[in-house]
Amino acid sequence: MRAGRLAHVHNVEDMRSLARRRLPRAVFDIVDGGAGDEVTLRRNRDSLDRIVLRPRALADVTKVDTTTTILGDQVSVPFMLAPCSSARMCHSASEPAVARAAGRLGTAFAVAGGASEKPEVIARAATGPLWYQLYMKPEHRANVELIDRVEGAGYRVLCVTVDSAIKRYREKDLRNRVGIPLKISPQLVLAGASRPLWARDYLLGSAGFGRVAAKLDPRAGRGGAPAPAPATDAQRGPAVDVMAAKRAYDNLADAISHVKSVTPEDIRWLRERWDGPLVVKGILRADEVPLLVDLGVDGIVVSNHGGRNMDGAPATIDVLGEVVDAAAGRAEVFLDSGVRRGSDVVKAVALGARAVLVGRPYMYALAAAGEAGVDRVLDLLRNEVVRVMSQLGAASVADIDSSLVG
Repeated sequence: MRAGRLAHVHNVEDMRSLARRRLPRAVFDIVDGGAGDEVTLRRNRDSLDRIVLRPRALADVTKVDTTTTILGDQVSVPFMLAPCSSARMCHSASEPAVARAAGRLGTAFAVAGGASEKPEVIARAATGPLWYQLYMKPEHRANVELIDRVEGAGYRVLCVTVDSAIKRYREKDLRNRVGIPLKISPQLVLAGASRPLWARDYLLGSAGFGRVAAKLDPRAGRGGAPAPAPATDAQRGPAVDVMAAKRAYDNLADAISHVKSVTPEDIRWLRERWDGPLVVKGILRADEVPLLVDLGVDGIVVSNHGGRNMDGAPATIDVLGEVVDAAAGRAEVFLDSGVRRGSDVVKAVALGARAVLVGRPYMYALAAAGEAGVDRVLDLLRNEVVRVMSQLGAASVADIDSSLVG
């Protein structure tokens, strides 16, 4: 996508519209859709929209400081990038592009357990703090080996997801013939054919497509015409890996198909095994918080998985306050699900969240325009946070409190 088109993207919804146009319907539904009748998906947005902002007058907001800390890491904004497992379906640049964009913004990136790329590859691209989202596997040795790899790659925070004890079941995906394991159906073939630029990028990767095109050019070296001069490594970029798309889907399938219920014993073992900060993601009840804190958990993500796992769950913003109260300052509390605006970030912080995890917005951006799209949407969200803080009379993140919402 030309940079000029991104200049006309002014919010997350604009980016979502571009993603819808570029992606096949089945792939867009994977990113955008929710479970069941999508009641929880809509509830996340409706509840955030109902919160009223109450500006504080007579405040000096000549300079607005959006920096804060997340589990000891200083970040430039009170939001970070959530773990999302279908990045390679959005764009072949996938998680390394997201990691680079997060680093440029100066915030943390939580890498999904079902990421397209290996944890080590993503870590090499990152310049900001990294979390790793862990889906516990039934085989103990598999958990040990994965944690050893993540630790060795330099990830600082381990984030165990506790709301995915069974394999996902989404009716939209079933109607689109997208399942685990993936079976190529005529419907999927037609979906790819309807978006040829996406299909080329997904199957071959845009970075190395020029090498493939030259290699397959039937004119090269024929009829007396000289063969094209070999491209330098700088010109041709990374080699095309035609198996990358399959490996990406296999990684996702392995992560979400081989899961187990997470118990207090698992949390206790993780706390003993992992030296860095430990976060639990997927909490919607205050009565579970004291035990988690007693087990040594450093952070709690109030999450309903973006409405993607179980329909009928409460909106995360509606239960944030009770979880914050139950944590009583003994653990940092975060929120995800439904965040689309900088004002949503400020609302969550006002209600006690240390920071917010943003998922679908950067996935839309990756689908719409690759790495440049992610840069653009993160910049839009940061600017929205600055404007909202200015209008509320909050010159720093520390100034954001419950008096600013109603």
